[in-house]
Amino acid sequence: QVQLVESGGGLVQAGGSLRLSCAASGLTFSTYLMGWFRQAPGKEREFVAAITGNGVSTYYADSVRGRFTNSRDNAKNTVFLQMNALKPEDTAVYYCAACSREWRCTSGIPNRYPYWGQGTQVTVSS
Repeated sequence: QVQLVESGGGLVQAGGSLRLSCAASGLTFSTYLMGWFRQAPGKEREFVAAITGNGVSTYYADSVRGRFTNSRDNAKNTVFLQMNALKPEDTAVYYCAACSREWRCTSGIPNRYPYWGQGTQVTVSS
């Protein structure tokens, strides 16, 4: 039973920060690439960031590079997304996802990730 549970979303003013967490269970966490995606109403789910199982390599969408930082604590089976300098365009439901085939998932194609959390809402006001 793989479970991913996101937390840390909320309402923040433009320019502010939030840190999202994703707690994983039911998988050998350190062997999984962990990805973050977001979806705004009426829009396609889009890739945000990913981090390899050992935490050495990270990947970011151009829209968030330099503002968001992906990290993980394998001892706690948790991945984090630190979001700084938030913009209204960042408003979306943010999802955590897990992928066991890192080479296949670093491109950020959502359907290549078999495990997903329930999402957490991030709202950035102007």
